[in-house]
Amino acid sequence: MSDLFIFGLFERTRKSILGYTAELTPEQRSIVPTGFNNNIHWQLGHIMVVTDMLLFGFSGKSGEVPAEYKTFFGPGTKPADWTTEAPAWEELLDLFAKQTHLVRETFAGQINEPVVNKENFAKADTIGDLLELNTMHESSHSGMVNAMSKLVKQA
Repeated sequence: MSDLFIFGLFERTRKSILGYTAELTPEQRSIVPTGFNNNIHWQLGHIMVVTDMLLFGFSGKSGEVPAEYKTFFGPGTKPADWTTEAPAWEELLDLFAKQTHLVRETFAGQINEPVVNKENFAKADTIGDLLELNTMHESSHSGMVNAMSKLVKQA
């Protein structure tokens, strides 16, 4: 695996996610389609929270996702449980773009470096392992966002 490949895949996946959401209204981004637990707004926040946890947390580096995002978008959360207003869509988009650049800036040239947290759930040994795991996670959510965007446009 090379930097060019893994970062290219990561960035293409994120570009696809933004493409699926580009023309959605705020109302459409808030719909939880039948069969899903979350909406597209949650999906974008969740992707960033998990990237922060996986890449930055397990590598021992500092991310830029605010801690309170975990209460809205962490694993196991859902909009139905929110008791306060979630971060605004525009705020998410801004942080999404910043995080995309930060990942490349932080981890370029380090794919063979060991992770700090060796006891991680994924048994990842290197930064490259974390990048692969994260890209797999984001690709899965990209598919969900694609499906959800089609459903909410029909609503």
